[in-house]
Amino acid sequence: MKGLQSVLLLAEHDNKELKHSTFATLAAATEISDEIIALIIGYQCREVAEQLAKLEKIKKVFWVDATHYQHELAEDIAFFVSQFVRATAAQFNLTFSHVLTGATTFGKNILPRIAGLLNVGQISDVLQIISSDTFVRPIYAGNALVTVQSLDGIKLLTVRTTAFTPLSTQSARAEIAAIEKLSPLASLGQSQFLDLKQEPSDRPELTSAKIVISGGRGLQSQDNFTLLFELADKLGAAIGASRAAVDAGFVPNDYQVGQTGKVVAPNLYIAVGISGAIQHISGMKDSKVIVAINKDKDAPIFQIADYGLVGDLFQIIPELSREIKVRNLNKVG
Repeated sequence: MKGLQSVLLLAEHDNKELKHSTFATLAAATEISDEIIALIIGYQCREVAEQLAKLEKIKKVFWVDATHYQHELAEDIAFFVSQFVRATAAQFNLTFSHVLTGATTFGKNILPRIAGLLNVGQISDVLQIISSDTFVRPIYAGNALVTVQSLDGIKLLTVRTTAFTPLSTQSARAEIAAIEKLSPLASLGQSQFLDLKQEPSDRPELTSAKIVISGGRGLQSQDNFTLLFELADKLGAAIGASRAAVDAGFVPNDYQVGQTGKVVAPNLYIAVGISGAIQHISGMKDSKVIVAINKDKDAPIFQIADYGLVGDLFQIIPELSREIKVRNLNKVG
């Protein structure tokens, strides 16, 4: 006899703490079922499992620990999840109706492989849960929304994390959820981790920052991005970029905001030298307040901006930085 059907939350983390996307994905999961099971895959990640077990709505946490899971190699993680859903869960009298994870780089890398292994479809970038089998997602770079019904026995969803209010990271529950350690599977050996190049920064993470300043091709060079770095440091903001700026080599691709980059919804989004291509707008249009700075008064970005400054960014940004410095000094005085 099959157990009660549950939603499997595939948690994103860095082996030390949960990523912001996990809290928003959990919020989406609660709109489907009250039976939410979480899965942590990583290396020396017991602490992460304990963090997850403290959250409301989580019924149980499974975790697996092995060196070949440390760097989130998609082939090994997808294989483990598919085996867990197919066979291992039955040992605990569990069956899953859904598998959810964030529509982040992690989710986009992992879930399509799981879908292939399970021979089911995947619904990407879910914005709204209509019912347990019906969902709303964007198409045509966010210019239209489509309602999709899935008839698959198990439904795989990546969730647009900016569309759901993250559940609190603080738990008030008297007892934490049960934590069960699983045995790892052998690595498939289909890929290997070589190196991680990451610039250390005190700035907030792009996808969870309350203020984001993004630069486009209008900045003209990599060196000119220092104007945005200086402003970002004063505002405590994260730095983003358009695809054109990334393709031109001004900044690394992990700065990219847009349909093929990261989706953000900060309280304040400042677009500097960005014309406003559909691809970029789809990744930031849900921001609470949008400020556009561009010398072209007809740039499409002004159509969605709450505030627009038409002028030379090389004059406006330094003036804005100086004004912020003066106001901060006056405030301190």
